[in-house]
Amino acid sequence: MNLRDLRYLIAVADLRSFVQASEHCHISQPTLSTQIKKLEERLGVQIFERNNKRVLATEVGERIIATARRIVKEVEHIQELAETARDPMAGNLRIGAFPTLSTYIFPKLVPLIKDALPRIRLILVEEKTEELLRQLKNGQIDMALLAMPVDDNALQSQALFDDEFLLAVAADHPLAEAAPIRQRDLFGQQLLLLDEGHCLRGQALQVCHINGALEQQDVRATGLETLRQMVRAGTGITFMPRIAVREPDSGIRYIPFQSPVPSRNIGLVWRKTSMRNRLIDEVGRLIIQATTQTAT
Repeated sequence: MNLRDLRYLIAVADLRSFVQASEHCHISQPTLSTQIKKLEERLGVQIFERNNKRVLATEVGERIIATARRIVKEVEHIQELAETARDPMAGNLRIGAFPTLSTYIFPKLVPLIKDALPRIRLILVEEKTEELLRQLKNGQIDMALLAMPVDDNALQSQALFDDEFLLAVAADHPLAEAAPIRQRDLFGQQLLLLDEGHCLRGQALQVCHINGALEQQDVRATGLETLRQMVRAGTGITFMPRIAVREPDSGIRYIPFQSPVPSRNIGLVWRKTSMRNRLIDEVGRLIIQATTQTAT
């Protein structure tokens, strides 16, 4: 048994497909299947149940795969320790963010990191919050920009900035001339919201429930840019985080809220076991700088 075999196990478990796992591992599917079969024969147990439609880990397979994850993670941790000791500000840096943030902050952040950290090879990951947390804990990414708070004993976080919400309405909407608007003015209004799985949806729903606003049940979007176009078309109104606001924006009015202003608090999250604290501090500083540029 070697690290290569353990990585094969993990790939099959994650993707639940020998074909996709072989592509991920850059080997042929027959080679991958043969290696897994040899490992099962060596251990004397069946790790995966296979049929034409799916691949599932057996009960003992789940425990073996969990152990394999820990071993691979520890080996990577040893490599990270050595790399960090040689040069803590060099090497791969994998940063994740959820879509309603990444689209607007990454274009500002990338050049800042390239200038300030020229020996860093930057890898950006855009996923929903649940998947980012999974990848973070599994060691697939180094840090993630997430909505605070994040309650996980394995992770550490630092709040970076507040991203306030504005109300986006069409230019001819009755609320278009209201500035600022009170949250209670949302009573009875129907708002366009993102689809399930987006943390911004949950945050917007909280504001709606508190203030008697309603969700348009027959219309949902998968991203903020789709919401923006629906507002422009007069389909409805929505919350738009400040970081995503474009002004001037033909056909749309962005109305600020009176205090208390609804917002989301964005922070940087990383594993407590990470040895890259100096790099994490520098990236946090650059993120704050990027948000300042976005606001100007």
